[in-house]
Amino acid sequence: MTSQTVTATGRSGKPGNDRNAKNPKYAKNGDGAGGEPRKSLSRPRPSAFQYVVLGVLAVVFVYPIFWAVSSSLKPPAEIVSDPLSFSLGSLTLDNYRAMFADVPIGTGFLNTVLVVAVKGAMTMFFCPLAGYAFAKYRFPGKDLLFGVLMLTLMLPTLVLIIPLLLEMSQLGWVNTYQALILPGSIDAFSIFWMRQTIAAVPDELLDAGRVDGASEFGVFARIVAPVIRPGIAALGVLTAMNIYNDFVWPVVAVNDERHQTLQVVLSTLAQNVTGNRVGADFATVWGELLAAGSIAMLPVLVVFVLLQRHFINGILAGSVKG
Repeated sequence: MTSQTVTATGRSGKPGNDRNAKNPKYAKNGDGAGGEPRKSLSRPRPSAFQYVVLGVLAVVFVYPIFWAVSSSLKPPAEIVSDPLSFSLGSLTLDNYRAMFADVPIGTGFLNTVLVVAVKGAMTMFFCPLAGYAFAKYRFPGKDLLFGVLMLTLMLPTLVLIIPLLLEMSQLGWVNTYQALILPGSIDAFSIFWMRQTIAAVPDELLDAGRVDGASEFGVFARIVAPVIRPGIAALGVLTAMNIYNDFVWPVVAVNDERHQTLQVVLSTLAQNVTGNRVGADFATVWGELLAAGSIAMLPVLVVFVLLQRHFINGILAGSVKG
């Protein structure tokens, strides 16, 4: 009877004490084996200094946007005389009304939307497929072809402008949407990005899809694409922003107002304002420039705010292996 009591209660007289001490599974109150406290795996809280640094950086980056938008709502004379002031009593939309009357910004915006949609769709369709081929297929000259592709990243854009312009001239595509969309729609950086992202996908998943009878395109669409979705989303954001902000090639490829993109329209805004309005002064030009710039910023800000989670996840994809 005594031996049974000792066995059931343990040496210290407390039930299950030996089991609790030897197996961390039964530790209470977060204690580990031997009663030692477990180490917390939660993220450390930022210090006050880090909050201060982040706050200063936020102000540095956000203030120019706030100044541009608030100044576009002020009378032109007040922008020049007191550019740092901001009064709710002086808010006006006159700069926006004058800008829409003097500048064909609507045409430029529609052209930009068309180019971003079509060119971006081509990039997002062909570049992941090319990256998939480089990452998961073996074929003669693969490494050589990929090396040549990487060499094109070292060529400055200005070096390619004259050959591309001569090519567009021979094809009769100058001042057309083809000239704005096709050159650069399949670029080396996007292929490289997709190749690096797809290379992390296990080959066993692809083999399982092939065993189930999926075609090669079906393997990519049903297995690879869902796995690399963060990388595709990040590439989509980068592609849309690059096409939207592109200025050098559109200003060379088209010279008629009907095909000008938004960035080209903004570059000639001052000339349009002074040419369409007799006696337009320096303050008037600045007011309309700030109004047009504020409108041009909105699409980029909206896209980034809506897709920032996917963009950040795509940038971090593959940085941590577990």
